[in-house]
Amino acid sequence: MSPLHFISPLLGIFGLCCAYFIYTKVKSAPTGSGKVVDIGDQIHLGAMVFMKAEYSRLAIFCLICISALWASDLGWHTALAFFIGAICSASAGYIGMYAATQANVRTAVAAKEHGSSQALTVAFFGGSIMGLTVASMGLLGLGSLYLAFGGDPQTAHIIHGFGMGASSVALFSRVGGGIFTKSADVGADLVGKVEAGIPEDDPRNPGVIADNVGDNVGDVAGMGSDIFESYCGAMIASIAIASTMSLAAIEPLANNQQILMFMPLALASIGLLCSIAGIFSIKVFSAKSPEVALRIGTIGASLLFIAVSYLLIIQLGATVNLWAAVVVGAIGGIIIGLVTEYYTGGAPVRKLAKDGETGAATILISGLALGMQSVAIPVITIAAIILASTHFAGLYGVGIAAVGMLATVGITMAIDAYGPIADNAGGIAEMADMGKKTREITDSLDELGNTTAAIGKGFAIGAAALAALALISAFIETISHNDPDFKLLLNNPTVMVGMFLGGIFPFLVSSMTMKAVGDAAFEMIHEIRRQFRDIPGLLEGTAKPDTARCINIATKAALNRMILPGTLAVLAPVVVGFGLGPEALGGMLAGALVTGVMMALMMANAGGAWDNAKKYVEKGNLGGKGSDVHTATVVADTVGDPLKDTSGPAMNILINVMAIVSLVIAPLLT
Repeated sequence: MSPLHFISPLLGIFGLCCAYFIYTKVKSAPTGSGKVVDIGDQIHLGAMVFMKAEYSRLAIFCLICISALWASDLGWHTALAFFIGAICSASAGYIGMYAATQANVRTAVAAKEHGSSQALTVAFFGGSIMGLTVASMGLLGLGSLYLAFGGDPQTAHIIHGFGMGASSVALFSRVGGGIFTKSADVGADLVGKVEAGIPEDDPRNPGVIADNVGDNVGDVAGMGSDIFESYCGAMIASIAIASTMSLAAIEPLANNQQILMFMPLALASIGLLCSIAGIFSIKVFSAKSPEVALRIGTIGASLLFIAVSYLLIIQLGATVNLWAAVVVGAIGGIIIGLVTEYYTGGAPVRKLAKDGETGAATILISGLALGMQSVAIPVITIAAIILASTHFAGLYGVGIAAVGMLATVGITMAIDAYGPIADNAGGIAEMADMGKKTREITDSLDELGNTTAAIGKGFAIGAAALAALALISAFIETISHNDPDFKLLLNNPTVMVGMFLGGIFPFLVSSMTMKAVGDAAFEMIHEIRRQFRDIPGLLEGTAKPDTARCINIATKAALNRMILPGTLAVLAPVVVGFGLGPEALGGMLAGALVTGVMMALMMANAGGAWDNAKKYVEKGNLGGKGSDVHTATVVADTVGDPLKDTSGPAMNILINVMAIVSLVIAPLLT
């Protein structure tokens, strides 16, 4: 084993140390006093209680999977890798959410006492803890397993279990957190803003605290686990493809097979360093506009990674063709993010808001059309990445392009997690009566956070698509390595049946998750109405709402309804693979990938556009708050909430879970 192989886990430890250093900086910021501290504590406690309950349920599922893997021919090594992957994914989500609930109240206080620049720094540093933890836990866990098993092509399949463990945690965290946050959000908006006519984040609304808790468990912990599994999945797929490559395929790319197997970890390692540089550069430019600072940090980290990756690839003895595949992936990720930003924050949003002048129906129709249109350019970009990367480096190029897209996940995730922190800060400022100026600062940060969150969702979808495709390619290569006669042909009825079966799952999971949000929101709405009706003085502001009951409703809904979608995603490849064979399973993965990616893009962009159309009206345009246009945009945003924050994100993990489970069981299918 080369000394270079120790770099990944060591850099993982270094990244965690950087995250802890930033955490101490966030913790040193003032927390205020009185109502501010009380509200912040309620949000923090609610999030921690939910995470404990969610992880308790998840532990049972993981124990079942570990037992099944151990009892199978895959053995205890794969079961151990599953356990490590699950622990790393759960830890990344938990640490990031814990930090976010510490940063939100400090962001509000910084906005009041120091202004926009300091508030941006606190919010972004709070999000960067999540980003660095995701990247570092991936390098530490996967890098350590690579040291033990990954360097040998004969045992490299063991690390596939790491991806399955990470994906299982990600699916439950994303679905459970998404159901929680949107059931609270929908209930709080419909009863508070539409029926009672009180402002968003009004302390009289019993659902507001639950909504703020949901921002953390869904958009921070859930998104962190989501990106973590794509990040690790891309590396695992690249290692798997390299371990099964023929000598003829290896020679045009590198001196030997071990270089190609280690390359994903090496690229991710320098990506972490580039992310750290980008994170601290944002602090330097925070005195400028927040938007400029965030853009400089993100694009700067990507450009630095592209430059340094060239030196790394040449130094390791690989060819320029491999670097070209990395560049294709990195640039493709930027393009998908910018397209998402346009559709969710540009001219289409202003047109969408204007359509609300004729009521909710027209804005809903226009939003659906916008979401469907927004699919085209990102999918064409993904197709171009596939063609270009395979041209330069064959199937291995797809995996390495996915790694290139995800290598700077530290800063990408930081900017995404910044959004919910800024949103929480605005809610705390409103509930604690911190003044109009403070709310204006937090609103400006929140508006930027909505854009960064939308970009993050687009990036996550593109990354998940490439990671899933790389995993599917690794599945095909693994099966072909054991069975040279294996082929996926469209004129094979078994393959076609598999494709149609695969196309079903994104629709089924979307239906399950949306219905879960609708049912939970129904119960939440009745509870908020009851409190407004039965608690004397609540609407007058002389009594306190029972926020704990609303949190309990959202928690129960999330925990009870996350099990079926997660179980379906894990069991479907097993049933189809052993029931109909590897050809049907390959077809199923292809069908699920194509359908899932397009549904994810449509739902995320339509939901994001409706959200920003509402905020555009709330800034005083087209009649402003309280107008008929505002009511129409609130209804549209409420419809879009489960699309962009529950069902859409679930597609990313669904396709990756199905792909990684298929890769894990591939040796048993031949």
